Amino acid sequence: MQLSGVIWRVCNVLMSVFFALASYVQKNDPDAGLWMVAYAIPAILCLSISYSPQITESLLWRRVADLHVLVSTTFGAMLGWVVYTERITDIFQQEEGREFSGLMLTVLWLLLCRHSGRSSVGILRLTTAVGITVFPFVAWLYYYINKDLRASWPSHCTTAI
Repeated sequence: MQLSGVIWRVCNVLMSVFFALASYVQKNDPDAGLWMVAYAIPAILCLSISYSPQITESLLWRRVADLHVLVSTTFGAMLGWVVYTERITDIFQQEEGREFSGLMLTVLWLLLCRHSGRSSVGILRLTTAVGITVFPFVAWLYYYINKDLRASWPSHCTTAI
């Protein structure tokens, strides 16, 4: 197996872990069921890619991913509109901003994975994947360490982990 294939699989394992963790921390959210499913689906799809990268070419994988992208984009657009009309600038300090960011991350990742099983993963896709994979972990760690940033968050956001 080529190094790029190994890196691609590792990125998908890490994103699967991130999405599973994101699903888990929704347990305290008022609408937990919706958000747990919203993150669990990409977690499962990423895990399946890590086992078999060619799975992105199967009809079932594509349909599930496409449906998730469609629903997430729709809800993301609605949340984006709220963020825009309410002129929210500190996106991670507002519930709508965090929800919008999470949905856009799932959409971006699933679109990046689309048709990745056709041939070897190119350097552009691989570089983008590494950058996207590192970002949520670094951001989460930064917010976890910096308690002042979390001070204004509702209790259901601060007690999950």
